[in-house]
Amino acid sequence: MFILGRLHDWEKYFRVFIKWSLSGLLMGLIGGAVGAFFAHTLRFVTQLREANPWLIYLLPLGGIVTAGLYQLFKMSNNRGTNELIVAVLNNQSVRAMVAPIMFACTTVTHLLGGSAGREGAALQIGGSFASMLAKLLRFKERDRTILIMSGMSAVFAGLFGTPLTATLFALEFESVGTIFSPALLPCYLSAFTASRLSAAFGVHSETAIFTETVPFTAITNFKILILSLAVALLSIAVCTLMHKMEYLAKKYIPNVWLRIVLGAIVIIGLTLLVGDQRYNGAGMEMALGAIAGNAEWYDFLLKFLFTAVTLAVGFKGGEIVPTFCIGATFGCVLGNLLGMDPCFAAALGLIGLFCCVTNSPITAIVLSVEMFGSANIHLFAFVSVIVFVLSGNCGLYSSQKLPYLKE
Repeated sequence: MFILGRLHDWEKYFRVFIKWSLSGLLMGLIGGAVGAFFAHTLRFVTQLREANPWLIYLLPLGGIVTAGLYQLFKMSNNRGTNELIVAVLNNQSVRAMVAPIMFACTTVTHLLGGSAGREGAALQIGGSFASMLAKLLRFKERDRTILIMSGMSAVFAGLFGTPLTATLFALEFESVGTIFSPALLPCYLSAFTASRLSAAFGVHSETAIFTETVPFTAITNFKILILSLAVALLSIAVCTLMHKMEYLAKKYIPNVWLRIVLGAIVIIGLTLLVGDQRYNGAGMEMALGAIAGNAEWYDFLLKFLFTAVTLAVGFKGGEIVPTFCIGATFGCVLGNLLGMDPCFAAALGLIGLFCCVTNSPITAIVLSVEMFGSANIHLFAFVSVIVFVLSGNCGLYSSQKLPYLKE
């Protein structure tokens, strides 16, 4: 009887394995295709803007289009990634129109020179497609939530080419300090399937592998501790000011149309003051430049300003890639001051700030391996753990379920 009971349990587990394996693979195929198309679209419009700098003068018109689409489809109160987090935590569905609207509006932002990323759009597009698929397959609420998480992983991996990061990010970031293990299998399979498919379509991850191991000495640890403290303080400032700027923009310019047009005019003015468009767009090239050892002391401040204005007034995209840029340029500059290798310090700054603003330390450690190799994983882990504690769970996503920390 004991053996028969065990066999019955194994049969149940096997059915679950088959169900989520097939669901994950299917979601991976969809997410990989969507992610690859999204990546190529954003790459094309970015190159178009760089070849035609005058397009930035159309940014107010892009703002009107963005606000108009959100009002037309009654999504003016949509909270972006925060709304997706709420949907996951409360077993809710994600509207079907989120995918095409986010795709279109993020493309407009990148084409016309707004300073925003793409990962927020990727997560929302993936969640929207997964919610539609769950409805088609007649999944129950709990199963729909798991499929939404795998959809987030799929499009994220398809867009960035980092499958392990995509897997863990979807599992970790909505509920800080916990991993939603029932979604592990479909998230893993969907992310790896999507990354392989998108790679076949020519989408590859941005990497800068460090092959030389940095010695783990007392002096190195002290310098990295100082860097971690500074990154944690920077993350608190970045998150606080981004939330505050959005609040003030809505408070003093309640009209959506006027707010986004005025914000576009501010971005145009800042661009003219700078004299070029290096702070417009996502900022990944500047981040890689910092990792190569090239950054001005003010780069992180200006990139933050451009990004905060862009997102506060209502343009769509994401916060993570601009955060990469802010963290990398800050780390590069501070590394020079501390007598560290500025290239490695930039990589530490990128991972550290990502960890803080997303409250995802495990994901940050895995991201360091996928972006920079495993030779110095112990130092990236050291930074991730330190900044996660010092930042006090101060993140960009107010809907995250945060742990209660006792003194």
